[in-house]
Amino acid sequence: MAIATVNPTTGETLKTFEALGDAEIRDRIARAAAAFTSYRLTTFEQRAGWMRAAADLLDADSEQLAQLMTTEMGKTVKAARAEVAKCAAGCRFYADHAAEFLADEPADAGAVKAVEAYACYQPMGPVLAVMPWNFPMWQAMRFAAPALMAGNVGLLKHASNVPQTALYMEELFRRAGFPADVFQTLLASADKVELILTDPRVVAATLTGSTPAGRSVAAIGGKQLKKTVLELGGSDPSVVMPSADLAKSAAVAVTARVQNNGQSCIAAKRFLVHADVAAEWTRLFVEKMQALVVGDPTDAATDIGPLATASGVTDLEDLVDDAVQKGAKVLCGGSRPAGAGWFYPPTVLADVDESMEIWTEEAFGPVAVVRTFADLDEAVRLANDTQFGLGSNFWTDDPAEQQRFVRDAEAGMVFLNGMTTSYPELPFGGLKNSGYGRELAAQGIREFCNVKSVWRGEASKGAEE
Repeated sequence: MAIATVNPTTGETLKTFEALGDAEIRDRIARAAAAFTSYRLTTFEQRAGWMRAAADLLDADSEQLAQLMTTEMGKTVKAARAEVAKCAAGCRFYADHAAEFLADEPADAGAVKAVEAYACYQPMGPVLAVMPWNFPMWQAMRFAAPALMAGNVGLLKHASNVPQTALYMEELFRRAGFPADVFQTLLASADKVELILTDPRVVAATLTGSTPAGRSVAAIGGKQLKKTVLELGGSDPSVVMPSADLAKSAAVAVTARVQNNGQSCIAAKRFLVHADVAAEWTRLFVEKMQALVVGDPTDAATDIGPLATASGVTDLEDLVDDAVQKGAKVLCGGSRPAGAGWFYPPTVLADVDESMEIWTEEAFGPVAVVRTFADLDEAVRLANDTQFGLGSNFWTDDPAEQQRFVRDAEAGMVFLNGMTTSYPELPFGGLKNSGYGRELAAQGIREFCNVKSVWRGEASKGAEE
């Protein structure tokens, strides 16, 4: 794929960029490795000052940056503004808490026959981040903020369709005062990931993206014995029990499904509703989905903009067509509108079963499937009937039902009476084909640290004298 800004609202190519060659990539890696030798010795206080400066710049640049993200990948401008604000908050969170999260952890010195024993967290070196286009600032920032605060240096290989946002990331940290080459954007094609990760100076990698992309990076990292963290796809369930607030859960379900124009790994995609309340809940849900405004993402009145790529529309059409051909019922939407741009309408499918690809594959766009169940056992079984295990939502006022779902949901995150989202304060990640490792919170900053055990015995007699 060419490295270019292509406006998904019109399909027009606005700006193209030359990809880095092998020699240029190796030079960037060398600069990152050289920067690490001194950056690793900076203090948390120094790093926090630069990180807070980055947050202030994000606040100042918010409108310009929001317009850029909307132009490059089609998210509504109000969603883009919220993303910039979230990035600033993430910077401040790690500036405030990194020293606490990475403080030395004392061990029982007596148990190990030491005068002193503890574990300490130390940075590892240059880390490669392979990032997607759907949250082009936030997903890169939730790597960058903890990595830089830990004393690592970053190499960002961003998606090819958001090059200007990627370049802004490098410029942001430079303007904030971080030393030269501590964070670099590599405008490189996907086939250069192996070249970067096999370089001995690159110590680890994190990837947010598709399951096939994750398998590829994991395989390369495994051969090199380099740590990887993977946040991959999701087909999150949202389960509605009879005791749930139907109006609230239906309203939140709409947001959970169409956030970011439906292009989110943690978007609820499979809505499982108890048979006793299915008719009323579905009526409320469809009514609200039909009321959404699809159009120009720069218009404040727009709820859903275009998908980011032409292939994304085709993939979504194929999933819907397959389901309809196998017996699914279209309750709203279901067909691509005529005209320019990569738009797809809010769509709800009922009577979906396991024979349909949309039950097993991730629908990356504003398409929801609704299925009924008879009891809690069936709800848990259907919720877990997926190759993915990222997030999950469960709506009930029954504490026993809540605890059952917390215990048995095969997911990295469970949200009770709310939609899955990411917070700097909570670890983020999944299991099964949704990947491994965690971002955010204390767990996220520790992923790319060397956990070093330190044991100190009594000084020798000669040393004491």
